[in-house]
Amino acid sequence: MIKDLLQTKQKLINDRLSCLLKADIREHETLYASMNYSLLAGGKRIRPFLFLTILDTLGVDSSAYLDAACALECVHTYSLIHDDLPAMDNDDYRRGRLTNHKVYGAGMATQAGDGLLTAAFQILAEEKNIAAPIRVELISILARAAGPKGMVGGQAHDMEAEGKQLDLKELKILDACKTGCLLSAPVSMACAVAEVPLKERLLLENFASHLGLLFQITDDLLDEKGNLEDMGKMPGQDEKDHKSTFVTILGAEKAEMYAEQEASLAKEALAKLPFDSTILYELVDLILHRKK
Repeated sequence: MIKDLLQTKQKLINDRLSCLLKADIREHETLYASMNYSLLAGGKRIRPFLFLTILDTLGVDSSAYLDAACALECVHTYSLIHDDLPAMDNDDYRRGRLTNHKVYGAGMATQAGDGLLTAAFQILAEEKNIAAPIRVELISILARAAGPKGMVGGQAHDMEAEGKQLDLKELKILDACKTGCLLSAPVSMACAVAEVPLKERLLLENFASHLGLLFQITDDLLDEKGNLEDMGKMPGQDEKDHKSTFVTILGAEKAEMYAEQEASLAKEALAKLPFDSTILYELVDLILHRKK
């Protein structure tokens, strides 16, 4: 069920993304081409999928909020473009194709990332299906998740941690910001749109925090055991950059056990919700056993 639903939502998201960002004048065409090169390169679309699926689960018609879902993907794609830059991880491949800077150069790739980030907030600000106070809340949630208290802070921490041996506690703090915040944001945004009672919102956000950690652990495992064909990027980058990961700290076997533990905790939070969360249970298992 989850795979069919994911494919359906991916098509909706991809179709909307393909017509969302267009150059108004000829002089900006290269910039938009660079933005769309990465934005339309595929990917799992987990963040917009999570936002739309939470809305569906809460009984809200998610089709009315597709642009808000696309805003999440714009922010995620911006982060990938910047993460791949020579001054960062200096990766050659992403989503099965050459990274943005390999095609457009580091300068244009930087501008493309900046363009996607700022476009995301314009999309949210102009989302007419959402009342103004809720729009403000969505912008605040996403800005906090993407900014220096969230993903950017985690990325900066990650850069400074290269070549250092982190302990498990510090690694969890790093990854909660670097990866977890942008997986929690879709859940908090959906709760804001649906005006979910506080008790249920806290349970869903608890679920999201464990899902984010699960995603990072499986990402570390894939970097250790994956391949370019399945992942769409070169494995072994963490070892190359001398980064602490769940695999380097715990070993692969214990990291897999830790992933299973986080999956169980995510499901425990879902079990306390007063509505059918079957599809979210399946999403947990999909991430736990993912190959890319």
